[in-house]
Amino acid sequence: MTKAAQMKLYIGNKNYSSWSMRPWTLMRHLQIPFNEVMVRFDSFAPESKFKRTLAGTSPTGKVPVLQTEIDGRMQVIWDTLAIAEFLAELHPDRRLWPAQRAARARARSIVAEMHAGFTALRAHFPMNIEAQLPELGPRILHEKSDVRDDVARVEEIWADCLAISGGPFLFGTFGIADAFYAPVASRFRTYGVPLGSSAEGYATRVLQARGVAEWIAGALAENDFLEFEEPYRRRAIPSGTSRSQDTIAQSGSSQAMGIDNAKTAGTAQGRNPSRR
Repeated sequence: MTKAAQMKLYIGNKNYSSWSMRPWTLMRHLQIPFNEVMVRFDSFAPESKFKRTLAGTSPTGKVPVLQTEIDGRMQVIWDTLAIAEFLAELHPDRRLWPAQRAARARARSIVAEMHAGFTALRAHFPMNIEAQLPELGPRILHEKSDVRDDVARVEEIWADCLAISGGPFLFGTFGIADAFYAPVASRFRTYGVPLGSSAEGYATRVLQARGVAEWIAGALAENDFLEFEEPYRRRAIPSGTSRSQDTIAQSGSSQAMGIDNAKTAGTAQGRNPSRR
């Protein structure tokens, strides 16, 4: 494949799809050209539009998926980390992984840790870029020790990497590791998770990075409220209005759509099995 050949990246809703966010922000930040295909989240039933759109493209029926020419044939890469590795191989000059072997080993380790772990953080702090729920973060941290452990581990990872690299990003310049942790920084902002000064500074920088900022702008422009992605918010229907005139109300209590009732709806598996 020539590097000039245009790749096609299938993604989900920018407001909710953290796995889609990772390769998209990486490619945009490093100015790797591609065409975006946004496949709106829906019921994910076998005959849903989401599944029909991905049929024949994604063998898992999930996003993200990168479609590109490899060795003269059109092929697909259907896992976020696999996409990142392919891009690093295709563009060695962009330094998606750190140049130094020791730093590269550490970067791969923390990316794999994010790829496979932090299930409590994902469950209780699902990505929702346009939401502002700062009252929930401290309350969930108070009630959920596993979430506290996940947040503490993220802060530890960031602190260790920044201390070694000197910043401004985890390994100096923006790369795969930053793309993988950017959705976490977004979650921390949405839910008002208190961070130490070093972690807060990094979260601010990564959210302002070119590709990440472009993704956030796109998420804010979607205006697409999906109730099955919203364990902590509900649509309020004022008396005498139609469904199309609904407003979005944030619930600050654990009655209705609060923490207790969201345990199942807010899990990474239960909320959306078509994101990875």
